[in-house]
Formats: sequence, structure tokens, C-alpha cells
Amino acid sequence: MSLTLMVMPSAAQLYQTSAKHATLMDFDSGATLFSKDEDEQMPPASLAKLMTIEVVFHALKNNELSLDDEFLISENAWRKGGANSGGSTMFAKLDSSVSLDDLLHGIIVQSGNDACIAVAEGMAGNEATFAQLMNRRAEEIGLKHSRFANSTGLPAEDQYVTARDLAHLARHLIEEYPDLYHYFAIPEFTWNNITQRNRNPILGATEGADGLKTGHTQAAGYGVVASAARNNQRLIAVLGGMKSKKERREEARKIIDWGFRAFVSKRIYDADEEIAFASVHGGNKSEVVLVSERPVNLFMARANQGRLKARVYYNGPLEAPIDEGQEVATLKVWADDKLILETSLITGESIGMGSMTQRAIDGVEELLLGWL
Repeated sequence: MSLTLMVMPSAAQLYQTSAKHATLMDFDSGATLFSKDEDEQMPPASLAKLMTIEVVFHALKNNELSLDDEFLISENAWRKGGANSGGSTMFAKLDSSVSLDDLLHGIIVQSGNDACIAVAEGMAGNEATFAQLMNRRAEEIGLKHSRFANSTGLPAEDQYVTARDLAHLARHLIEEYPDLYHYFAIPEFTWNNITQRNRNPILGATEGADGLKTGHTQAAGYGVVASAARNNQRLIAVLGGMKSKKERREEARKIIDWGFRAFVSKRIYDADEEIAFASVHGGNKSEVVLVSERPVNLFMARANQGRLKARVYYNGPLEAPIDEGQEVATLKVWADDKLILETSLITGESIGMGSMTQRAIDGVEELLLGWL
């Protein structure tokens, strides 16, 4: 199901950020509240680890892995990602076996390249094959403009992401893996007698902050994917291409705070609440109820709240039989003639085939409508 919010221009245009690439998303609706070159490709740096984490979380959810499973720290993982590599590391010992639970702490809290490589080798044999898993999952969850070449985000040819894709990935992680998302809010982790604090600059500094990941390479600059929840609302921010840790911290806190101040969320329909009806041809009922798979919220600029009107669009009548949960219609909402929301609607019930008499009547009705 897609859900897109067209923000009132004045609120978004008044905001500025020094980040080269930026996206601010409303979690509930998937609405883009602010963007700046959000579809321009950029090196991912350690933000690529979010895709590595998605592959692991997906395997855990499908019972293909257990948090108690142990992975070997190979010489390759140790040399490329360990203490002597010069990059972020978990400081795992060569030839040691580490549980997946500890490796997830190492990846998420410490941004350990050694932990990423150990997971990649353990799941796929080598990083190149694991990258294929990353790209397959990226395609499955709808990342349209990103490609991954390794599990760490270390510089590599043909590896890139966009701010929009990273926001979509963050939303997917939060929504799809609620039992695992807590890893992102862990403030620190100790391994091999070395304690490292979570590198996310908004944790503990911004109200409601609970994720997700930072990244840095010379080519990418400083980047962050951040999320915070306040008063039953959640925002996701992606910023890339900044010049320092300080700038990253300040810009991340600023855009999150601005988002909560500048916009207000209004619930217009609950999940599975009756929204409209669509005509049905050839069914045992002449109409089918239309609902939304998730709550429908309007995230509107506080300074631009006009009168609302809504319409439902579909190509009909719909042909029976119809299964419950089919995506068949679109709800559009305007405020003072400005389109502010567009979301898919699904069928809220199943409709079987009607009797020959009912189908004949429907056929005449359709013919007459077509003739008119």
C-alpha cells in the first residue's frame, strides 16, 4: 500500500539544512515533509549496515537464524574490519565465535565492520554473495535507487543509496521488526573489555529519539538516519554529505525538532474503518466496502490547515469474485484545493460470484451505462 503526502509549500520551503541530501518522513503515512536532493545517489558509508541488518532481521523473523547462533571471526573479517583496519570495529578476536545477538550489538551500537563481515560470511559464505542477498531484499522492499556491494558500506564501485530509499528502509525496519528495533536505542556496548557508546548523535539528546544509524567516509561525508517518537507521532530523518560530527549532530536534532513543531497529525480513518463502497459486477453483492490497511493520518503544516474534502477513485464496476484485501481504489484528500494526501484502499470483505439472474442484471446495467 502506498501513502504519499503533498506538503503545503510554505512550511517546507521555509526550512533549510546544510546537509547535501535530506529527507524528513512521517512514519505513519510515509509522507515526505521535507526533501533536498533526496533521489540523488550518494555513497552509503556505514548507513549500508541498515541493509545488512534488514537481511539479518528478515532471517530471524523467518526462523532461519537464532540470536544464539554463533559466527566465526575469520582472518578476513579480522583484517578488514578489526582493530588494525583503521575503521569502526567491534574488536572481536581472531578465530573467536560470537553469538548473533552480540554481533547485532556490535553492528548497530559500535558500527563494527568485523561484525558485519562475520555475519555476511556466516550467512552467505562471502561478502559478494551476501551483497546479492542485500540487493534482492532491497528490491523486494521497494528500494528503487540503491545498490549494495558489501555488508559494511566501505567504499566500493557500484555502491550507492539515496536519502529517500534510506528513509523507506528505516520505516520498513521499524514497522516490520518491532521486536528487534530495540537494538537501535542501546546506548553503549562492551566487547573484549572495550566499551563504545552508540554513535547516533540524537540518542539521549533529542526527545523521543530511539534510532537508527550514522555513517562516514571521505567520499560520503557525515550522514545519519534518525528517528524519534513523540505523542504517538514518529518522524524519520535522513541527512547526508555533512562536513563534521558536530554539523551532523546539530542538523539531525534541528530537523527532528522542526518537524514536530511545524506539523500536526490528524487521524481521519482508523485501520479497517469503512471509508467508501465500490460497485461490483457479477457478484452476490452489488457493492464492496473499501478500507485502509493502516490508520490514515493527515500530517499537515500547522500554518496551513484549510477545509478538507476527499474523493475515492477506482476503475469500476469491479469484477467478481473479489478477495478481501485487494488493492482496488485510491483515496485523495485536498485542503483548500491543494492535494495533501493520496493513499491506496483495499477491499474490506470478499465478494463471491452472484446467481445467473444477478449476473444478467448486472450485465444489463453495465451495458446501459456503457451506452450512455
